[in-house]
Amino acid sequence: MTGLQILGIVAIVYGILVIWIAAMKPKKIWGMQKIQAFVQLLGEKGIVIFFGVWAIIVIALGVWLVVR
Repeated sequence: MTGLQILGIVAIVYGILVIWIAAMKPKKIWGMQKIQAFVQLLGEKGIVIFFGVWAIIVIALGVWLVVR
């Protein structure tokens, strides 16, 4: 297993974690000042969509790194 494959696995896990955070909105994480600033900027639905798109991009990158 190469370093890039390990990085790919980490990226996949990170993407899954981001999707979980966007879906479940845990109070401790969702209440962070940085996330609340994004919520004020994009709205509740907009930040969930942003997190979803970001997670899909990171997961796709992770899969590409693992299989290449």
